[in-house]
Amino acid sequence: MTIESVALIGKGAIGLLHGTAIARSLGASAVEFVMDDERFARHAGETLTVNGEACTIPTIPASQAKPVDLVILTVKATGLEQALDTMEPLVGPQTRIMSLLNGIRSEELIARRFGWERTVLSITQGMDAVFLNGALTYEHPGEIRFGAAAGTDPGVVEDIARLLERAGIAYAIEPDARRRQWVKLMLNVGINQTCMVYQGTYGSACELGSEQNRCFVAAMREALAVGRAEGVGLSEEDLTQMARLVASLDPAGMPSMAQDRINRKPTEVEEFAGTIVGLAEKHGMLVPQNAWLYRQIRAIERSYGA
Repeated sequence: MTIESVALIGKGAIGLLHGTAIARSLGASAVEFVMDDERFARHAGETLTVNGEACTIPTIPASQAKPVDLVILTVKATGLEQALDTMEPLVGPQTRIMSLLNGIRSEELIARRFGWERTVLSITQGMDAVFLNGALTYEHPGEIRFGAAAGTDPGVVEDIARLLERAGIAYAIEPDARRRQWVKLMLNVGINQTCMVYQGTYGSACELGSEQNRCFVAAMREALAVGRAEGVGLSEEDLTQMARLVASLDPAGMPSMAQDRINRKPTEVEEFAGTIVGLAEKHGMLVPQNAWLYRQIRAIERSYGA
């Protein structure tokens, strides 16, 4: 099946970055952002830019949506429940689904409603996108890594791969996509939470000998240990690769959680430290760095209303 129509749910950094790339291949009319009707009304007339150029991809309300060949979810994990409702009119018999949400839970929730046969396991990594005040800027677009789940129909992964190839989006098909999701979770647990708490950047988190760097690595190492307890084959090599990946990014850039603090928005801490702390308790493990980060981030979120 050749994918000719794409809908994105989530008009933030990841949605804009990948949406504009797909639009360059398929044309802006073959790609659309879809919002629930209330959100659509609130955002009517807004102008967003990508590296200084206006985004021309149309946005439509869910009440006007029709089935498409591919749905890509790019919302934050805190918006997943609403996104699943918004998806309803977009999913037809042949629709494929890709989730680029952080964490390790979104595909299971998607599959409960729409089926594993059309759903792949996926992550996006390596981008240095910063999205503030309606302007997305980036130097490194990163890559998408994805693969089949146990119940994914034959051909679904290949269909999506051909679209990404046409769009010029770097990708890799993972033989063990679940493991890759855990590697990304380990990265997020370290870099996102550290930069949020310390108001840091990729550069400050990678400064050897600094408290931020200690926190970054310690949080990742706890995630590695918990992943192993869950039966996922994470290694020190994975941790080193993720640290080097961050060190390769724009040192002045910052991950999404640090941007949430600037924008005073709820974070995805439940997907990060919340997941690690919860699973650690199940296995009788101690994860003091993630427990501390969880408390700090929740306190910062509470301060928004002050």
